[in-house]
Amino acid sequence: MSLIILTSAHRLRSACRLQRIQGHMMSTKAGSEVLFEKVGNAGVITLNRPKALNALNLTMIRHIYPQLKNWDKDSETDLVIIKGAGEKAFCAGGDIRAVTEAGKAGDSLAQDFFREEYILNNTIGTYQKPYVALIDGITMGGGVGLSVHGRFRVATEKTLFAMPETGIGLFPDVGGGYFLPRLQGKLGLFLALTGFRLKGRDIQRVGVATHFVQSDKIVSLEKDLIDLKSPSNSDVAQLLDSYQEQSSLDAEKPFVLQEQTEAIDRLFSAGSVEEIMENLKRDGSAFALKQTETLAKMSPTSLKLTFRQIQEGARMSLQEVLVMEYRLSQACMRGHDFYEGVRAVLIDKDQSPKWKPSTLSGVSEQAIEECFSSLGERDLKL
Repeated sequence: MSLIILTSAHRLRSACRLQRIQGHMMSTKAGSEVLFEKVGNAGVITLNRPKALNALNLTMIRHIYPQLKNWDKDSETDLVIIKGAGEKAFCAGGDIRAVTEAGKAGDSLAQDFFREEYILNNTIGTYQKPYVALIDGITMGGGVGLSVHGRFRVATEKTLFAMPETGIGLFPDVGGGYFLPRLQGKLGLFLALTGFRLKGRDIQRVGVATHFVQSDKIVSLEKDLIDLKSPSNSDVAQLLDSYQEQSSLDAEKPFVLQEQTEAIDRLFSAGSVEEIMENLKRDGSAFALKQTETLAKMSPTSLKLTFRQIQEGARMSLQEVLVMEYRLSQACMRGHDFYEGVRAVLIDKDQSPKWKPSTLSGVSEQAIEECFSSLGERDLKL
């Protein structure tokens, strides 16, 4: 921990600033997994598990949440920046393996992780001060939750965005039910069901990121953000706009789904997942057949949960969505497919999960309805 403090110290002008940083440093464990620095009037959060692609665990959540609350109240903090350590990822998702083990053992982590993660997502979504997520690298699942609800999200050419949860027996959570249906046309539903990956500038084009800045400009952008004096949201937006204007990389490249946008809107406009599958098979184009193949690999239960989550979420506030998603998370913890999906994709890596039920027709409306029902006293409280 002293190393972290010393490396910060040379950038700080006085011993009293150094003391403040020491106050912000948490336990040794979290002090290594998530770093908090106060640089000038900016609070900087660094997700620091580069070997694990900065995957978010409960310890990190439990340190980020109170720190954000403190900075929101602190008159000497004007802005918060969140970034990931290393070259590869902002945050590749939640620490799903730990949750799986807890769920199997009946450990409370399976409730605590989702509850506290969603409370953190809501804190970011309602943050009063400018919040800037530098999503330079892989940003999936839990990493999306740490960024997409904040006011500013800066993608680079290295950013890879996806919500691949239907492939592990889960659903695109962390407020996916809020931001996905608000993307253009049926794009959000398409991304939610298929786990399709977007890269670089395309992430900004669809509105998941607010800005696109070349990766080699990020260090200088961060410095300029920190140097802003008492910035308002419009000051931050202006600075980010100016960096985006200097970033011409891939500007000529068309949007990856440009030619399929009309087909996505048409094929994914349906009253059920079964209807979407019929639309795709009937269409018969190479794109449609590829989506049929992709969806056939996903958990049928997850597809149906996700379809309804996106439908319902379109009419809900972020808070209502998170309450709904907490119910769904606990239904997945009680079920079969989440454990099987994690086994097949992350543990044994045989990529051939045995879903139960194995077909869409095997997933009853009643089973889905139960997943959305209230948990009473155990519901998420925001």
